[in-house]
Amino acid sequence: MDENPSANTGDRQLRRFWYPAALTLLTLVTIAGFLTNLSANGWANSFYAAAVQAGSQNWEAFLFGSLDSANAITVDKPPASLWVMALSARVFGFSSFSMLLPQVLLAGASVLLVAHSTRLALHGHTSATLERLAALGAGLVLALSPIVALMFRFNNPDALLVTLMAAAVVATQHALKAVGSTRRTATRAAILWLGLAGICLGFGFLTKQFQVLLIVPGLAVAWVLFARRSWLHRCLLLLVPIASMVISAGWWIALVELTPAADRPYVGGSQNNSFLELTFGYNGFGRLTGNEAGSVGGGGGGQGGGGWGETGIARLLTGSFGAQIAWLLPTALLLLAVIVVLLIRAEVARRRRRRSTHLPVARTSGSLEAAVMMWGAWLVVTWLVLSNMNGIVHEYYTVALVPAIAVILALGVALLLTTASYGAMLLLALAWALTGAWQFILTASMSGIPGWLRWGVLMVSILGALLLIGTGLRFRAGQDGLRRNRALMSAVASVAVIASLVIPAQLSVRTIAASTEGSIVTIAGTNSGMGGPGGGGGGPAGGGGGPAGGGGPAGDDGGRDGEDGGAGGGGMGGLLSGATPSAELTELLGEDASDFTWAAAATGANQAAGYQLAVEEPVMAIGGFNGTDPSPALAEFKQLVAEGQIHWYIGSGSDGQGGGPGGGGDGSSTSAEISAWVEANFEATTVDSVALYDLSAG
Repeated sequence: MDENPSANTGDRQLRRFWYPAALTLLTLVTIAGFLTNLSANGWANSFYAAAVQAGSQNWEAFLFGSLDSANAITVDKPPASLWVMALSARVFGFSSFSMLLPQVLLAGASVLLVAHSTRLALHGHTSATLERLAALGAGLVLALSPIVALMFRFNNPDALLVTLMAAAVVATQHALKAVGSTRRTATRAAILWLGLAGICLGFGFLTKQFQVLLIVPGLAVAWVLFARRSWLHRCLLLLVPIASMVISAGWWIALVELTPAADRPYVGGSQNNSFLELTFGYNGFGRLTGNEAGSVGGGGGGQGGGGWGETGIARLLTGSFGAQIAWLLPTALLLLAVIVVLLIRAEVARRRRRRSTHLPVARTSGSLEAAVMMWGAWLVVTWLVLSNMNGIVHEYYTVALVPAIAVILALGVALLLTTASYGAMLLLALAWALTGAWQFILTASMSGIPGWLRWGVLMVSILGALLLIGTGLRFRAGQDGLRRNRALMSAVASVAVIASLVIPAQLSVRTIAASTEGSIVTIAGTNSGMGGPGGGGGGPAGGGGGPAGGGGPAGDDGGRDGEDGGAGGGGMGGLLSGATPSAELTELLGEDASDFTWAAAATGANQAAGYQLAVEEPVMAIGGFNGTDPSPALAEFKQLVAEGQIHWYIGSGSDGQGGGPGGGGDGSSTSAEISAWVEANFEATTVDSVALYDLSAG
């Protein structure tokens, strides 16, 4: 008799603590897995690595996001993601590992956020066990997505952006939960959560500008429709996140715009030294229309895509884009439609009961409906925008879809299992079969995936779908029997999720095992659909066309920003990849560097970044990323040379013609003028096939 109480206590403790333990384990394993082989990525995107290096050395460079610690020009994005990495570099010292460590930690945070969001959405709509299993499933989908393994181990802004977007959704869910309670502090709690959501959106804007706004329509509509307040009160409270978003982003924008141009670095990516121009032009509407001043154009060609590939809703489902994100995207879209139908049917049934009984019928908390609105809008809006962008668009942008895919899949499976009807089993079977078939099609043109794995996943999905249908038929005559066997259905659904993640997991492992460097990167076994030179070769000026990051050639003929070039690697750099100078050249550039403001100057940010990372001294990037920004002007450059602030001009691979193939833009003549002036007034010295001009010898 004494053993039973102890056994019952142990069971209760197990039921209470298994979920936190499992979620903690999932998060830690994700972080540990992403830390594996991390330093193999080197400087990752050298464009951003140089800015992180500068921010770790100089607080003004940190604040503005300068490419060099002498503050000649900034990157063409706001600096929030650089702040996180530069702070890590200041604490641990600047290295590849310290720079990329925050990105890995953001992966762990994102796993926690999608899991928590799933629980908030399902609370009260399904059993506690199924709610927790669904949350773990959402976290697992995110953790095993290969595009997440790529971008959360890289130094582009996307990792921080995705995490902040997910945090904004979770904060809004908590605000809705707060206003649904009867506590006296409910309104105050809602205000705090809404303020936090706005802050996340504001710093998301300072990470990658307008992209964070893709989730705002879903958040706003969810609040207006499902907040338990009067319409006036809802609209008034909506001002809280708007204000906090404007303040959290506006202070930095005001700082840049109100600081005299002479007292801050030039705004990279703009033609008029204006962050607002960069925001609304090149990084804003230009991405949609393809009219991007200063860009060198797309490399892939294709109809209807402005040189960046074909547009249309199939863009993310096939080809190089599909290989990054489409493993579960069709299934998520299917389940989103199913969820919407289920919710509409539930609401119609509720209203019928109210009319038939003439009695008030309790409404649901709205947590599920609001979550579906937010995550569903995130999924659909982002999918449609990325599918129809005529300007610069790259495969790794699709990482922004992963949290929405993960949560929608978890919600859809959980709700169908809760419904426990024959129709629900048919839909689950359809979803599983669709996933297996689609993955089989996607892998047909990919390298490194064994045939037995492709066929195995396909056959398991078909057999599993038949098992679901057969089990449903067995209990079709009696719904009670089907409900009693919900545990069996849950087990089969769990197997379906795990089986659907086998190929993505294999690609994630291969991506982690590879070395990923350059401006354009794709997961292992895939190629970028944007044509043009690769960056992994050993030839001068970045020629070489070697493999990119996770495998396969990558690259294109341009794009201004640090995300929009070719894959990285060896060679002497150029427009699309960072330079890798020899030891002799590095030593020469480093001599007496402390006597100058800039150890050297080179046309194009990637070329300058490569030299700067090697020499560990400021190198001026003439013309910004493409060499098309009108900075510095020739007169200003002459003055800096006369004042003895620049030691070397690096001529090889920086001919001033727009910074690379397909140059252009109003600023291209500026770098050409500087190049011509240097060549006419200084004598070249060739070191390892690189032409150097000693500007201190004049």
